[in-house]
Order: sequence, then structure tokens, then C-alpha cells
Amino acid sequence: MKKLFVLLITATLMACGASKTVRQSEKVIKGNWSLNTVTYSKTGEYDVTLLNDTSKECFENSQWQFIPNNNTGLYSIIDSNCNTGDRYFSFTIQEVNEVTGYYDFLLKPTNEKGKSETNAGFRLRLTELSENTMQWQQTVTTNGQPFIINMNFTKSQ
Repeated sequence: MKKLFVLLITATLMACGASKTVRQSEKVIKGNWSLNTVTYSKTGEYDVTLLNDTSKECFENSQWQFIPNNNTGLYSIIDSNCNTGDRYFSFTIQEVNEVTGYYDFLLKPTNEKGKSETNAGFRLRLTELSENTMQWQQTVTTNGQPFIINMNFTKSQ
């Protein structure tokens, strides 16, 4: 009877965990990435502050590290014309649609110890993830119209 109870609890806990697809995505995202380009769905000059941090120009060529086993990471702004340094975050990948492969990617800025000062975060769409490339999209509204920000990454070797 005791073994049956333990088996039932174990099966219940495993069923509540992340799906196989999300776990696979976490394995792929693990490691170091470069945010190469930030593009917009509409042409023109825009003054956009990404992740309530800094400009598109400062984010381009930033270095990112993802540690899925504790859902943390950091990115480093390296452009000397910007406020350089490390920024810490926690993240989760939430499955949206297994057929399309799109996920919600939740990113919450934290301090070095993993604590958030505001408990505010950002919901991004993980639209592409392969062994070498990743793309996030964030949809915002400008002048009453949707405006998509694309963040394009490549995996560092």
C-alpha cells in the first residue's frame, strides 16, 4: 500500500511538470547567446527602450547567458557608448501551441541574488529556437496600431 501511494504521488508530480516540448526548449536555450540585431515590423526611426533598460543600439551585440536548471540568466551590455555591465533576470518558457512551436517567454529583471525590486516582467513570444538561432518578438501598441519588435540571437560557441 505504501509503495502504491509513493508511486501515485510521483506520477502526479511528473504530470504537473513542464511538457516534453518545453523541457527540450530549455535544453536548447541553455548556454551563451549574442543578441545580434533588433528590428521592427514597420520602417522608420523609433526611440524604443527595450526591457525598460536601454536602446536598441545598446542591446545589439549584447551577450546573454541562460541557465535553465534554475531559470536564471544574465545579459551584458558591452557597447562603450551605453551604460555597460551585467543585468540579471529570471525566465520561464510557457507552452502556447505545440503545433506552431510558439511559446510565451517570460523574463523578469532581478538583482544579482535573483530578487526582483518591482516584481514586473516582460512577456515575449519565442518565435524561433534552434541549436544556432533564436528570435523573440514583443508586440506593443503605437498610435493605436500593433508594432512588433524582433530580437534576433545567435548561439555563441
